[in-house]
Amino acid sequence: QVQLVESGGGLVQPGGSLRLSCTASRFGLDTYFIGWFRQAPGKEREGVSCISSSSSRAYYVDSVKGRFTISRDNAKNTVYLQMNSLEPEDTAVYYCAVDKRALCTFDRRNYDYWGQGTQVTVSS
Repeated sequence: QVQLVESGGGLVQPGGSLRLSCTASRFGLDTYFIGWFRQAPGKEREGVSCISSSSSRAYYVDSVKGRFTISRDNAKNTVYLQMNSLEPEDTAVYYCAVDKRALCTFDRRNYDYWGQGTQVTVSS
């Protein structure tokens, strides 16, 4: 059973920053594309960002472009999501997931393994 673990969420004021981490035990992330998704209360889970295995490609949903940065450290088996200039609309549970098909889309049906999520709350 592949288990992804997200961490780094919390409560932050508007304009603040957080860095989320995604790692896995007994499963190497280094050869897979990884995506970040989020789900706000009462809303569908939406794709936020995706990164290729070599970090050569990264994609973002329009609402986070220029504010969020996805990166990875394959030596640490970890993928990050740096979130700056956070807005109340960014409040959601954030999930990372493995894209075995290497499509790097924002369709959650293309992702195979998911973490349990980490809560991000942006509020004053």
